[in-house]
Amino acid sequence: MRKQLLVALAAAALTATAVPAYASPTKSAVNWGACPADVPASLQCASVEVPLDYRNPDGKKISVEISRLPSTEPAKRRGVLLLNPGGPGGLGLALPFTLAQLGVPASLLAEYDLIGFDPRGIDHSSPVNCDLKPDQMSFTPRYAHNREEVVQASAAAKQIARQCAASASAAVLPYLTTANTARDMDQIRTALGEAKISYFGLSYGTYLGAVYASLFPDQTDRFVLDSVVGPTGVDLTTARRFAEGMQDRFPDFAKWAAVRNGIYGLGATPAEVTANFSRIADKLDQHPAWGVDGSIFRLGTHSLTYQTQTFPVLAQAWQALLGNQAPPAGVFQPRATGPEQSQRATMLSVVCGDNAWPRSISTYQRNVVEDRAAYPMIGGATANVWPCAHWPYQPIEPPVQFSDQGPSNLLLVQNTRDPATPLSGALETREAFGDRARMVTVDQGGHGVGLPHLNSCGFGAVADYLVNGTRPATDKFCGAETNAAPTPQQQQAASKLMEQLRQH
Repeated sequence: MRKQLLVALAAAALTATAVPAYASPTKSAVNWGACPADVPASLQCASVEVPLDYRNPDGKKISVEISRLPSTEPAKRRGVLLLNPGGPGGLGLALPFTLAQLGVPASLLAEYDLIGFDPRGIDHSSPVNCDLKPDQMSFTPRYAHNREEVVQASAAAKQIARQCAASASAAVLPYLTTANTARDMDQIRTALGEAKISYFGLSYGTYLGAVYASLFPDQTDRFVLDSVVGPTGVDLTTARRFAEGMQDRFPDFAKWAAVRNGIYGLGATPAEVTANFSRIADKLDQHPAWGVDGSIFRLGTHSLTYQTQTFPVLAQAWQALLGNQAPPAGVFQPRATGPEQSQRATMLSVVCGDNAWPRSISTYQRNVVEDRAAYPMIGGATANVWPCAHWPYQPIEPPVQFSDQGPSNLLLVQNTRDPATPLSGALETREAFGDRARMVTVDQGGHGVGLPHLNSCGFGAVADYLVNGTRPATDKFCGAETNAAPTPQQQQAASKLMEQLRQH
């Protein structure tokens, strides 16, 4: 077993909102060794001990597992690039390997040691558990058609919250927050002997990176936030924005399917395809079949719009349902990509612990009415009651506030039609950071910009900044592109990454 590392802490106790001041060593204290068996063997791994509660740095410790893909040219190495795949609850140890498989430039692999990590609470980093049953693994509420179905969703959400409070992990859950994960990142920086870190975060990882940049501005080097969550984090507003993202993104699928009506038979026009969405959903509301009801169909369709490459899978599933046949197994209920108990428990803890959610059922009943009208495709689900409405713990500190005071070294990249993190939230984060940030907006749909096979203009901006330090002088717009199909290796790596994001 690798020797765990106790990272030096500040002598003074940390208050709920204070930022600790750590001295940066000049030499790494990390003893790299072999990774766990489920992590690619080409990576190196180590453990870093961090405080469970940063207000009590001498108290209970937990372990955070980190991984490294070393620079291919140490003489050219700039530093470390920390990575986060999103979630919250996303597995991060394999991410350096995944990025290499996606085909990032050789110059980027030379510039940095790529550093992955399982955030606190997940898999190899002191995993937690809420003893969830298989039918409780998805926290997105069911689609509510009326007030009574909101009451039913509230009861289901309350049961999940109760199970978390009764679990063996209950005492740890309140400390699984974005702010504490950001502090863990700074402990990792310290352990690695780095004065600063660079960062690439996707989806929820953009909020984590933005929180780090707010708590530790002087320790940031080049920060890239891809598919940007709004400045309030994954809260009630962000949950409701999933429905906005679906309405933004679905027309892309409707146009794609209409062009291929001769193959799939989903409609000759985008309007006909959209009408078939409602037709299938209404039918499954009345007569669920093959383990799929209207709510599962709606939310499963949403998750399959994250990548255009999954449109054929979605179209085939629709085709089967329209023909009264079973859709392919696992299409509307994604398979788990890892230790889902710890992922789900951590996700709940972060989402419910970062912000206090409304507790009145009437609030959600009003929201459901509003969002069913504004965003009819899935608004009745995403505005419904989440477990956070019954979470047994109050947040241990206020949410971190973003500020325009600090180094100007943030690059935000965002699609115009993102189904998970809509443009509206990204614009709010951009505004909050002011001159600290630049944003590259890409005229395309889907979740993710800064990956090699998605958009050459958007990815080029990311690579140019991380490798050369060249960031647009002003905000930039990238037009739509018809890209070459990804290689099989790229497609496999991207599918694994997006399959994980679909579950969160």
